[in-house]
Formats: sequence, C-alpha cells, structure tokens
Amino acid sequence: MIHKNPIPHETGHKFITFGEIMLRLTPPNYGKIRVANSFEASYGGSEANIALSLANLGVDSTFFSVVPNNSLGKSAIRLLRSNDVHCTPVILSTHEETPTHRLGTYYLEAGYGIRASKVIYDRKHSAITEYDFNKVNAEELLDGFDWLHLSGITPAVSPSCAEFTLRLMKTAKEKGLTVSFDGNFRSKLWSWEEARDYCTQCLPYVDVLLGIEPYHLWKDENDHSKGDWKDGVPLQPGYEEQDEIFQHFVERYPNLSCIARHVRYAHSGSENSLMAYMWYQGHTFESKFFTFNILDRVGGGDAFASGLIYAMMHQYKPMDMLNFAVASSVIKHTIHGDANITDDIESIRNLMNMSYDIKR
Repeated sequence: MIHKNPIPHETGHKFITFGEIMLRLTPPNYGKIRVANSFEASYGGSEANIALSLANLGVDSTFFSVVPNNSLGKSAIRLLRSNDVHCTPVILSTHEETPTHRLGTYYLEAGYGIRASKVIYDRKHSAITEYDFNKVNAEELLDGFDWLHLSGITPAVSPSCAEFTLRLMKTAKEKGLTVSFDGNFRSKLWSWEEARDYCTQCLPYVDVLLGIEPYHLWKDENDHSKGDWKDGVPLQPGYEEQDEIFQHFVERYPNLSCIARHVRYAHSGSENSLMAYMWYQGHTFESKFFTFNILDRVGGGDAFASGLIYAMMHQYKPMDMLNFAVASSVIKHTIHGDANITDDIESIRNLMNMSYDIKR
C-alpha cells in the first residue's frame, strides 16, 4: 500500500538525485554549430543542475550517477564537488563495467532574437546507459536522505536507467522519503507515448510533481470524460483551466502533495515571460508575471524546480514558494551554463518583489 508522504517540516534536509551529467559544447557569441570553429565547454544535465542549485542555496545535496573513469568524467565530478555537491556515490566506470567508456555530450546552439535555440544530443552508449544497475543497492543508496528528486529524462536514455529510476522511487516511498518528479519530456530521446506510459507508472510514488508539459501524465483507456486532455495539457492555460487540470490529477493520484508548473511565453529567442501555477494544500495558486531578456535559457525549468524544492524545505508560505520558484528560474536565464549557480537568496527574494535596484 502506498502511503501519502507529507512535505517535511524540519530543517536540515538531506537531498539526493540520480541522473546523467553531460559535457555541453556551445559555439561562442550565439554562433551556429555548422560554421563554428570553436566551442565553449561546460557540464550540465537536469538532475545535476538541481543538485548544484540547491547546494549553492545551502541545502545538503548529493548526486548519484555513472561517469567514465577518465579526465572528462572526473572533470564533471570536480565541477559538482567545487559547488559543495556530495559525489561519494558516483560510480567511475571502467571498461570491464561498461561496454563503452564515454561521457554523454550535447551541443547547444544558443538562439538569439527571432532564431530559436537548438540542441543536438550525442549521448547514446554513454557510461550511464551501459551500466548494470542491478549492482546498486537502492536501500543503501537512500539511507540517511529525506528527499529524492528524479526526472523523465534519465529513464529515456536506456531501459536500465528506466528500471532503476522506478526502483529508486518505490524504495524511497518504502523508506519514507519525499519524492519529487519532473516529467521533462524530450522528443529526441523517446516518443510521447513511451513517456506517457512510463510516467503513468511513476505517478503513484510521487509527492511533488513538477513540469506538467504538453503531454498527459496518465493513461486510462476507459476515461473519456476529459478527452482533450488525453492528447496533452495546454501550453498556456488560464487559471480556471489549470485549476481543473490540477483537480483531475489529484483525484486520480491522491498521493500528490504538490503539483507545480511554470508557463513560458516566448516573444523571441531573446525575450521571454514566465509565470507559474501550483496546487498545494487544496488550493491552486498563480504566480506573478515576469518578462526578461535571455542570456542562457537552458536549465530554466531546473531552476524553477530547485527553487520550489528549496522553498518547500524552508516552509515558505504557498504564494512565496511559487514566486520564489519562478524568480529562481528568471535569474537562471541571466547566468551562463546549465545550472542556477547562485547563493544570493536575497536577490531572488528581491526579484519576487519586482525590485531591480543596485545593491550596495
């Protein structure tokens, strides 16, 4: 039997996440990949981004992954450790452990003005996709933690990652951890139907659901009452429509303690607006509306997730929780790289209040 696990209310949380950290290669100065003769190197990945963001905000954060035992893998881990992320569980795989021996890579062509950003993945046969996770004891891995975060990206990279992600969720619920999950659909990794069917398996074990994207997260062949939703959740819903969608989720999955999604309005590749909705404690909340220029869009959703997790851990009021999450995402758009690496909580709070004055 699955028991609803409430959001923890004590301080001193211990957070852990599992996912792939990748090498990111970007042409400088918003250049196009096809004519680039140099690339800026950095590291990122959804779960790693969240661990980095939370660690910089002062949360005890641990990252679990598999990386090759070479200079690339060690460099990626060095970035995490230099930002106070614990990496003790990370597996440095050898040729004996994985058939291939590489770190996943992605190329980012940053958009500018009317030109949108573009991503090319090169992560097939990376170390994490080839590793046998049957060697990992999930109960021992989660000992001592009270919050587990997972996403729908890592399960898409290999069947072994998908099986282990679901096993981690089930084990976390048995051990009483809070589980947050971000659907994070990636069409270049798997189909809509595959993502839907996998997420449907996950939802009974989730406490905090993040990033409801334009595909539905449930499957019921006999339910025709909400036919339009069976083909996707609206990209830019109004308050009443979003409230109804949240209620539909909660009715079907009463284990959910919180559901949150940010809504993006892309005016161009360089200017966006963000706002968000959240269902929490029986009510739907709507955030403030932020319009801003973009330096680096990648990781905006992860910054929203980490901001919300941080605010929940610190018992913010519901509206402050939501606005802190959106403000965290907005600030990330002004920072190079995948992660929202900032320890300036006061700046996020000032942005929540629409304050842009110089701080002396």
